[in-house]
Amino acid sequence: MVRRAFDRGVTHFDLANNYGPPYGSAEENFGEILRKDFLEHRNELLISTKAGWDMWPGPYGVGGSRKYLLASLDESLGRMGLDYVDIFYSHRPTMDVPLEETMGALVQAVRQGKALYVGISSYSPERTREAAKILHSEGVPLLIHQPSYSMLNRWVEVDLLSTLDKLGVGCIGFSPLAQGLLTSKYLKGVPANSRAKAEGSSLLKGFLSEENLKRVRALNEIAEGRGQTLAQMAIAWVLRDKRVTSALIGARDVKQLDDSLDSVKNLHFTDAELQEIDRHAQEGEIDLWKEAREGAA
Repeated sequence: MVRRAFDRGVTHFDLANNYGPPYGSAEENFGEILRKDFLEHRNELLISTKAGWDMWPGPYGVGGSRKYLLASLDESLGRMGLDYVDIFYSHRPTMDVPLEETMGALVQAVRQGKALYVGISSYSPERTREAAKILHSEGVPLLIHQPSYSMLNRWVEVDLLSTLDKLGVGCIGFSPLAQGLLTSKYLKGVPANSRAKAEGSSLLKGFLSEENLKRVRALNEIAEGRGQTLAQMAIAWVLRDKRVTSALIGARDVKQLDDSLDSVKNLHFTDAELQEIDRHAQEGEIDLWKEAREGAA
């Protein structure tokens, strides 16, 4: 999949310390692929990683402390066999750590040459403004924000996108397929091999409510009318807003990867299509990151 993505023009690979399972394995696997196939192309690649969610037991294995973020970055670089990453993110806001400390750690990573740019993920508009101000005072611009964004999770439209636009900060939406809801997978019910049935799955039962499934079926009909799969339309829809820089995609196999990448073949929406989509693209109670953003987790 990595080779196919690169052959099709993908040069940005987004990772995090605890992507797996087990934690760290995504970076280890990517590092091995990088060594085997892409070392000569390192200067053409944009590689990002993050720290903030739980990584190892104990008080310094989670959160936004300087100790955790910088120790995690060192371990991430070791797993990938890199001297630096292009973007290092604070993966989540942490209310029990001063924002100055978290942003200070990002600044230190840049000054140490271990990250070229810094970003934040799942921060509220208010904390985004505060983070950008702190970073600016240290001469390190906030490059990008990575929020969840999809047709069933539209919180960024309330204030975040306007905030990022005003600050001149990029936006790369994650989970544009709403944890797989916005694909053909659930049009006829929940398949037996779906990760929704796996123990500990993030696809909570509420995700697959009949109300959400009705929305998905209606959106699929619109996609068919556009000559796209539902996944392709979902990604194109996220990219319709000029304030959105890019969208992250994940795939289980090359076929899914190709399907998602083909979304760029039709990024145009008519006003009538957007109005029809808005009838069904409603909040689906699938925002897993809301509590962390609002300080409840």
